[in-house]
Amino acid sequence: MSISSLRRLAKSPATGGLVLSIALALAVSACASKKKASLGSHTDATGASYGGKDYSAAEVSAAVEKWGRRYSSDPDDPEIALNYATVLRMNGQLDQAIAVLRKATIKHQKDRQIAAAYGKALAAKGRFSEAMKVIRAAHSPDQPDWRLLSAEGAILDQTGANAEARAKYAQALKIRPNEPSVLNNEGLSYVLSGDLNKAEAVLRQAVAQPGSDSRVRQNLALVLGLSGKFDEAEKIARDELDPRQAEANIAYLRGMLSQRNSWQKVREADAKRTSG
Repeated sequence: MSISSLRRLAKSPATGGLVLSIALALAVSACASKKKASLGSHTDATGASYGGKDYSAAEVSAAVEKWGRRYSSDPDDPEIALNYATVLRMNGQLDQAIAVLRKATIKHQKDRQIAAAYGKALAAKGRFSEAMKVIRAAHSPDQPDWRLLSAEGAILDQTGANAEARAKYAQALKIRPNEPSVLNNEGLSYVLSGDLNKAEAVLRQAVAQPGSDSRVRQNLALVLGLSGKFDEAEKIARDELDPRQAEANIAYLRGMLSQRNSWQKVREADAKRTSG
């Protein structure tokens, strides 16, 4: 699930609208300047050759050039198309990634990894109806695929169907127990529902798994920060982000939490005056 899907939390009564700004500060803004960028599977069904490894921004750029050349030489190879689309998305080139995956989907109509990646890319663009159609068309009830189930769950979360989304994650985890990308999606689903305790527990489980990448750890830092557990959130942020960006995110988080506490005191004072 893309962190951008957390925008709906601005309207969540459980968080009082605070989560939107913090989610953007701790996650989305980090994409441009973070020390590490993960090219592994984080809700996306991408090439296994990038699974779980963290790359610098310079390495992402180099990977775009590398896979771009390979794609130009052999655009019909499914693994090349998946890897090229992955690095394009990591480099912010979503429209181009969608174009690559659309072509690959037409060429490899029975390839579930490609279908899942294409559906996720469409969802990242906000084209939810198209994304769901692609994902569900690739399903085979007698041979369910955990990537497709996780992708479907992520799309459902972005359309507000959080309970349905978590049912899909549960199905995916039966096939692929403790898969960090699925656990990550489930954790963010609980954030969307305002259940930070459950979100923290699931994300801790995800972080503990082999292959867990930088984005999963950043999402845990987000939830810890929202819960007021700053010491641990700061440690993760400093480990995962460029120092300047980490400092900015931590300062912003503290400021927003302070603002929330100030408003809480105002509401409590108003309640006392009303009851008196």
